[in-house]
Amino acid sequence: MTLNFSHTSSNKHRAMAQILHLYLLATLLLALSFKATSSSRHSGNNGLKSLHFALYQHETINKTGYIIVNGVAGAGVGQTTTPFGTLFAFQDPMTVTANISSKVVAIAEGTSITSSFDGLRSISIAKITLRLKNHMGSISIVGGTHNIKPADHPVVGGTGDFMFVQGYVTSSPVDLQGLTVTYKIVFHLYWPSYANKFSLHDKHVGNDIIT
Repeated sequence: MTLNFSHTSSNKHRAMAQILHLYLLATLLLALSFKATSSSRHSGNNGLKSLHFALYQHETINKTGYIIVNGVAGAGVGQTTTPFGTLFAFQDPMTVTANISSKVVAIAEGTSITSSFDGLRSISIAKITLRLKNHMGSISIVGGTHNIKPADHPVVGGTGDFMFVQGYVTSSPVDLQGLTVTYKIVFHLYWPSYANKFSLHDKHVGNDIIT
């Protein structure tokens, strides 16, 4: 009996080719899947959640803002000036428009010390409690304030929905006439990527403790 080696060899070659084809296809799909997963994680980790908006701060002398300690030198007490060393405390409403009668969505409370002899600059510390449509909590800011020019204040922390927030706010004078002065406050807030992870972890821990 004579065996047909050529036929048997052909079948083996065909089977090996099919196996190799399946192997290459599986490898390609695995590589594409890994690339897609890596890209998604990379984008998510480096992306920053941000929030940008403006409110208006209204300060009324001897109603929402008071001189606590009189200054010692320099300019006198005026519409936009206070003597060097003056300690001032405030709790001002913040509205959605420059009209003081518009909706109040935040409260700015803090203190400032006049730090220039012309009476126009001060070192300010403030906590702004926000009640926005989708965010509630507070942010804390520090920095130098100019009474008649725009000034940036770094955000140093937050609570509630603003936990771990970073960024800055810019204050600019809008109306400096009369007993009530108005400033436009522009917020530029950013959350680092780890903020979401920490919040999620806290929820899990909280649920474990409750249950």
